[in-house]
Amino acid sequence: MKFRTIMRGLAIASVLTVVAAACSSDNGGGDASSSASDGGSAVDCATVDLGCAEYASGAPIRMGTLLAISGDVATLGQDSQNGVVLGIDYLDGTFDGTPGQLLGHDVELQNEDDLCSKEGGQTGGTKLASDPTILAVVGTSCSSSAQGVADTILSAKGIPLISPSNTAAGLTSVEKHQPFYARTAQNDAIQAKVVADFVYAELGLKNAATIHDESPYAEGLTSGFKTFYEAAGGTVTAEEAIESTETDFKPLLTSIAQTNPDLIYLPNFNPACALIAKQAQDIPDLSGVKLMGSDGCLATTFLDQAGDAGKGFYMSGPIASPGGTTSDLLKTYNAAYKDQFGAPTASFNTNAFDAFNLIAQAVTAAAIENSDGSISIPRQAMMDAILATSDYAGLSGTLTCNETGDCQSVATVNIGVYTSPEVPIEGGNLDAKPIFNEELTLAEALGG
Repeated sequence: MKFRTIMRGLAIASVLTVVAAACSSDNGGGDASSSASDGGSAVDCATVDLGCAEYASGAPIRMGTLLAISGDVATLGQDSQNGVVLGIDYLDGTFDGTPGQLLGHDVELQNEDDLCSKEGGQTGGTKLASDPTILAVVGTSCSSSAQGVADTILSAKGIPLISPSNTAAGLTSVEKHQPFYARTAQNDAIQAKVVADFVYAELGLKNAATIHDESPYAEGLTSGFKTFYEAAGGTVTAEEAIESTETDFKPLLTSIAQTNPDLIYLPNFNPACALIAKQAQDIPDLSGVKLMGSDGCLATTFLDQAGDAGKGFYMSGPIASPGGTTSDLLKTYNAAYKDQFGAPTASFNTNAFDAFNLIAQAVTAAAIENSDGSISIPRQAMMDAILATSDYAGLSGTLTCNETGDCQSVATVNIGVYTSPEVPIEGGNLDAKPIFNEELTLAEALGG
């Protein structure tokens, strides 16, 4: 078995600096809401930009998750939620199943369901944003739940939303980025370029069709793939869209077959991804046509639903990058995950662990510990601290955030092929035959 991986460094924009003075009232008026325990300047949470999250002595710091924890994609969101739980567990430096504390306070989670939909992002984001005790949120699972929905709702309240698995390029574009949004997942501008290079140069296929489920994630990947694939000299023979709730794809596949593609790229979520793989076998004119998905498909549900039809199905997805991943912590984390939750069901639990830890690190930098044992956390200062993250040795890689919230300074993608429905997913990643290698920066991808 030949192993090769795709290593790509993300170009890093300017890093924001946290200024302690931003946490203090500069108008000299009004009573401070609390006094700093070291006798230094006070913070007036009534006037500081976007206010503060405040917690009394002994009260828990409250955070939220907004992840897909029900329905067909529950394997994606629950897996990430487990990563957050392990982040809280490790606050005391050990994975022992006992939650640690942050600045002497317990951490309490409020878990909402993003339903992998705009409606779920709207409902869950609104519920979390309406609670002034919510400090930050790890989520969403799906780009459709964030883009123009949860990212906007939570940013308006100064509540950081850090996603472990949103990969749609638009979320961190200059035009669409919301000020309190960031992600530890990779930017799909790169994945689209890598997939196009793989199909055109490595497989040598000159004609491809695409199918997306109208989510920002899938549509972004297929449109990016088209751009890069055609620039390389390939031809996109058909561009099709489906509803994620559809179950009969044979008419669509029959129509695509008439355009004579060599490959169909379908970076959708399950069950649609698995059902298309299965139903394509029943279309005679698709005999010999290769199929490929991305990390939306990459879950144990694909194996369960596609069965033998998964054999030969190509898949791209993120794997752990160099950096913190070379330490013993990743091994310890993987053992703790397996011990507490069993085998991972998706790829993003380490990204969720890292997202929680970026928040915890920012809290430590921005919080003001008051003489009565309470803490005040200015929201803008906390977000500035998150975006100032540089060379953080995370489990998903070395993280450096740029000004629009991309925190993967070095990202890695694995392109593999399923060999049998019994092939396991180890450590949350596809354990099939990794077969492709390419190095690419985000700047190069966005520059075309």
